[in-house]
Amino acid sequence: MWLNRQLNLGTDQTSCYDECGIQIPCDGSGQDAEFKMDHRIPPERFQVMTDVVLDSLTGLTWCRNANPAEFPLDWQAAHDFINEMNGVRAFGRSGWRLPSRSELFTLISHEVFNPALPKDHPFENVFPGYYWTGTPCYRLPDQAWYIHLGGGRIYRGMKHRSYMVWPVTSPGGELPSVEEPWCWEVDRQGILDRRTGLTWVHPADAFRRPVTWQEALDGVKAMNRKTAGRHTDWRLPNIRELESLVDIYSHSPAMPPNHPFVGIADGYWSSTTSVYEPSYAWVLYTLDGAVGVGYKAKADFNVWGVRRR
Repeated sequence: MWLNRQLNLGTDQTSCYDECGIQIPCDGSGQDAEFKMDHRIPPERFQVMTDVVLDSLTGLTWCRNANPAEFPLDWQAAHDFINEMNGVRAFGRSGWRLPSRSELFTLISHEVFNPALPKDHPFENVFPGYYWTGTPCYRLPDQAWYIHLGGGRIYRGMKHRSYMVWPVTSPGGELPSVEEPWCWEVDRQGILDRRTGLTWVHPADAFRRPVTWQEALDGVKAMNRKTAGRHTDWRLPNIRELESLVDIYSHSPAMPPNHPFVGIADGYWSSTTSVYEPSYAWVLYTLDGAVGVGYKAKADFNVWGVRRR
């Protein structure tokens, strides 16, 4: 079983904010919450079964206790701890492992923080800090990816550092399979990613320079006005849509080897505000595929328009 990227490309963000972090009406803003993407999230997403929780969105089963080790562990010790869990069939199950980067990211909410988990989640002992994933950094093998459950940041850390551990298991205990191959369709209107149904502007750096967040939002609106009579539904992508381009087995940029994009910049604005600090917005760094934040008022990141086919 693999996580279909089309299942979770919308965020749960419902509010819009200006560059100062002040909440504003969403209509006409061009921000994430204006478009209210179809999340395809079941109404009763999480099913509690005593000590474990089944996520019906992904089919993954998580420990209900999000901190079974009680203390931060280095990456190897985290694997050793989970091996011990499997040895005693903790919670009546085997096949426990560290979640992949993609798997842990499916739990992240972009509407709440501390912890950045969906509202009314059933988990216990969630630490609003760093959690290991089982995904190594391809460019730097002595590092692995972690996710900050306080706000949702995805970054890499040295494996000798200590972070929290949240075990997961798949149906039947199998490991996550290799993702389906990327398949592209290129024409004058853009580049379609058939895996997600998203069409991306090309070249990938149409503005040819970093801009502020508001300039990015306004620039995509201006692009629609210039293409009157053709597609006029280009928008700034939300952070999950940007992250869907990441190939964790590549770097410089962290995109699939067969990608057809030209002019890939170092970092891109998303339309998603960081509710952890609303004067910041989520960004994608293309070197390794990190997901971080940028100060909205600074011209630090580039623009990559998207639309749904």
